[in-house]
Amino acid sequence: MAKMAASMVESGEDVFRKIFKFYKRRHPPPDFSDVIDFSRGVKHDKVVQAKLDPAVVSDVDAARVGLQPVRDWRAFGLQGYPGFIFISNPFLLGSQPFWVRQCLKTYPQKPNICNLDMHMSPSETQDIWGKSLHGLSSPPSGKREPKTLLERLRWVTLGYHYNWDTKTYSANQYTPFPADLTLLSVQITAACGFPGFNAEAGILNYYRSDSSLGIHVDESELDHSRPLLSFSFGQSAIFLLGGTRRQDPPTAMYMHSGDVMVMSGQSRLLYHAVPRIVPAPQGHAPLKMDGCNPALSLQDSTVVEQISEQDWAVCSKYIQSSRVNMTVRQVLGPGQSFPEEPSHHKKTDAGRTVTYHDEPADEESGKMKRSRCDC
Repeated sequence: MAKMAASMVESGEDVFRKIFKFYKRRHPPPDFSDVIDFSRGVKHDKVVQAKLDPAVVSDVDAARVGLQPVRDWRAFGLQGYPGFIFISNPFLLGSQPFWVRQCLKTYPQKPNICNLDMHMSPSETQDIWGKSLHGLSSPPSGKREPKTLLERLRWVTLGYHYNWDTKTYSANQYTPFPADLTLLSVQITAACGFPGFNAEAGILNYYRSDSSLGIHVDESELDHSRPLLSFSFGQSAIFLLGGTRRQDPPTAMYMHSGDVMVMSGQSRLLYHAVPRIVPAPQGHAPLKMDGCNPALSLQDSTVVEQISEQDWAVCSKYIQSSRVNMTVRQVLGPGQSFPEEPSHHKKTDAGRTVTYHDEPADEESGKMKRSRCDC
């Protein structure tokens, strides 16, 4: 793999694109032996221990959002990637199902925006969860069933809503950011050395087994000094982290359910991509609703709650073949404000610009593409 990357660099080709296609390939399947797996107690020449600050987040505050005490987190960095922190599943036993439920049931609700809004009326997308319950709860009939709305969900935006066409945020495209996700993000960032983080925008991507996310850089936020957080739930993924140029060979790593990545400093503006969704490797126990850590139920102010058996039946069926990724961003730095929007942007009654696309990014440019209505 290293020799292949080196030869591509020498010939001036887009080495990131070549390696993206290598891992995306189905026939023959790629060799995953070079993929770093932080959950395995890695011994890799690129992997180093990351320093966290357990003193800034109390055990009680961590448990409120379903996290283990910070001293028990397994956090890593990568040589050559300053500011990149990988936290291998810091969640308490039994707390991930709550966050999966939030991603599938709560966050897609209005007034948040999703890809289905592009070709359906607000009343049709008002209760994506409720309209999908029957299809996801029924046993297989043997016939080809139409996809539920939840299965057709590709992305949801929170807070300052990202405009896929202009690749910008604006003051007029805003709905309240979820308080529970704010608390989770604040605890993670504080432990990683970033006090005062403001969770202002979120993008949730919903991956099926054949999905991918193209090569791109997250640079639309006005303040790049603040970290970007990435949370993974459900099936595993191959994540590629490259350099500042597409000629820089990327490093491949697994993201498993519960893993958290923090991209800050120099790593904040690096090319990255997800070429492939893969089943969790052997030894990774499937998520279960039971076995909830007692710390979750001993606090009156806890954010994480035990979810109902009916909700978990739908969530568990969904993540048997799918992955959900949440990215949380701070858009504005201290004293910053948005530039004035061009007057030609047409607003809806809710003050939103209807110019979003509705398909995960293509592998060439990272731009979100328009899809068919049966996505």
